[in-house]
Amino acid sequence: MGLQTPQQSGIVHNGFRGEGRKQGRRKWRLRKKDTYGEHDDRVGGGFPVRKKKGRGPFRGKMYSEGSHKSRNRGSGGPNPRSRFEDDDGDVTMNDHESPRSRFTPYGPRPSRRPDSWHDRDGGPSSIQVTVKQNSERNASANTRRTWFKITIPFGKKYDKSWLLSNLHNMCSVPFTPVQFHYDGNKAVFYVEDSTTANALKQISRRIVDKDLYRVAIMINPSVPPSSVSNELKSEEIEHIKQCMSKRYDGSQQALDLNSIRSDPDLISQNIEVVLNRRSSMSTVIKIIEENIPELLSLNLGNNRLYRLEDLADLITKAPSLKILNLSRNELKSERDLDKIKGFKLEELWLDGNPLCDSFRDQATYVSAVREKFPKLLRLDGHELPPPISFDVETPTTLPSCKASYFGTDEIKVLVSRFIQQYYSVYDSTDRQGLLDAYHDTACCSLSIPFSPQNPARSSLGEYFKESRNVRRLKDPTLRAKLLKHTRLNVVAFLNELPKTQHDIASFVVDVSTQTNTLLCFTVHGVFKEVDSKSRESVRAFSRVFIAVPAGNAGLCIVNDQLFIRNATTEEIRKAFVTPAPTPSSSPVPTLTAPQQEMLQAFSQQSGMNIEWSQKCLQDNEWDFNQAAQIFTQLKAEGKIPEIAFVKQL
Repeated sequence: MGLQTPQQSGIVHNGFRGEGRKQGRRKWRLRKKDTYGEHDDRVGGGFPVRKKKGRGPFRGKMYSEGSHKSRNRGSGGPNPRSRFEDDDGDVTMNDHESPRSRFTPYGPRPSRRPDSWHDRDGGPSSIQVTVKQNSERNASANTRRTWFKITIPFGKKYDKSWLLSNLHNMCSVPFTPVQFHYDGNKAVFYVEDSTTANALKQISRRIVDKDLYRVAIMINPSVPPSSVSNELKSEEIEHIKQCMSKRYDGSQQALDLNSIRSDPDLISQNIEVVLNRRSSMSTVIKIIEENIPELLSLNLGNNRLYRLEDLADLITKAPSLKILNLSRNELKSERDLDKIKGFKLEELWLDGNPLCDSFRDQATYVSAVREKFPKLLRLDGHELPPPISFDVETPTTLPSCKASYFGTDEIKVLVSRFIQQYYSVYDSTDRQGLLDAYHDTACCSLSIPFSPQNPARSSLGEYFKESRNVRRLKDPTLRAKLLKHTRLNVVAFLNELPKTQHDIASFVVDVSTQTNTLLCFTVHGVFKEVDSKSRESVRAFSRVFIAVPAGNAGLCIVNDQLFIRNATTEEIRKAFVTPAPTPSSSPVPTLTAPQQEMLQAFSQQSGMNIEWSQKCLQDNEWDFNQAAQIFTQLKAEGKIPEIAFVKQL
């Protein structure tokens, strides 16, 4: 029998109930009756088959009746989740969601009218059933709202103490980080209330590391951390302590925790010690610290360990540990060993871990492990060659860092006075006074660090258009344009920069080159932009001056290179704390009026600057004639340095 068209069969596919459609369906069933028995198990055996409109007895639930209906495409109704969950936690179900349904891709196209489905008798076929959700689930949801997961992207590169110290210093709310650990490249910990979480969110990107990257902080609601949700009770801890006592060999100072999870004593008490849980590992470490801190050997084999962050706490609790067995666990990478490389191990067992299969040969495996533990003598029970070490037995103290370097006291006086005078003019409202500080052919340039984000929108955006960072600036024409020539152009450029206030107490000065005709020195320090009220307006700078003597005119700058960056958190904390020195606090004694007149006359007649003239008069107890005689003698012998004749601004 050939296929019939819908018109021939009497079936009308218009989405509505009709006599033609019902008659066509009856005829089709009668034609198939001889092929399939009335009680065929494929239609439910002896149970009556519910007749749905436009459907054959062998067809499963139509696609339009399936879960895809909840997508509510284009209907503007509730979202998929709200279809199943009411505000009071109830779940709505209907009889279309029968477990006996199956997908029929070639069935009639579903109606897009959600309320157009009716049963054979014309009544609604959707039966609403309300099921109350488990009260424990609601309780869990309430608990979840009180905990927040704090994530520091790329936080693994930061030391834990440095990171937490800066967070505590910057955060406006005191907090206790719970279960701090590293997850891949991220640093993670938990806090218990929304106030703390919001306070931490406010300081995101306000901490600057030594590489000038801003530390981002991500906040997400969380379930309680495992160290809290799996916290052991005091009686359970006591049972664990007794179990560990049975497993400790005092003669060898060895503790065997192999397969501790399946220990019969603990199982009988229904206590589960999972060393991957921080609560369990912390309990074990605390028992070791309080009872056997002299531990030499520890066996943690067969405990399904896949991370070692929590075990790292044992490094300071059992500093004498020499033998560690981690065999038959689930450690996948040699990087996992970085967490415990603080142990001074002589014997280590790792066989049975996936990481052992990641090396191309035994030599590579031994080399990689020994890189973490240089004093290792045995690995997986095999003797290793004696390690080559360069340990210095005698404690060696490095020389202390010097704040500034000038070379000589004379240079120190000269440069210090110059810097003080230069920045007093630079921080004034009018920088035109700096014209006398620059040579006629002087040049000057400014640069800032490269920012991967839009540089013009960064916090240093006001300096971006004038930045001559040659590592990023490849256009030779633009390079030449950004190099300011002649003192007029230099001072005009400096006048366009934001008004500043420098912290003189933060300055570190290094004199790198000194000759009779040239002086090169670098000034490092911090300043703030006086027009900005933002805390981030505190900047750090490094400035290289190359200066030459210019007769009575004093030092003249021939080259000025200024580098500006964002200050680090530590620099911001220390900025403008120590008041700048005032003239009254100067070590130079106050001169009387006659001494000042004598000093000016001696400086004019000798040609020396004020500092050297005053030194000469003081050495000769302010005897003008004797000082002049000594000066003439020393000058004839060539013993007076050229710098004595270089006058300041």
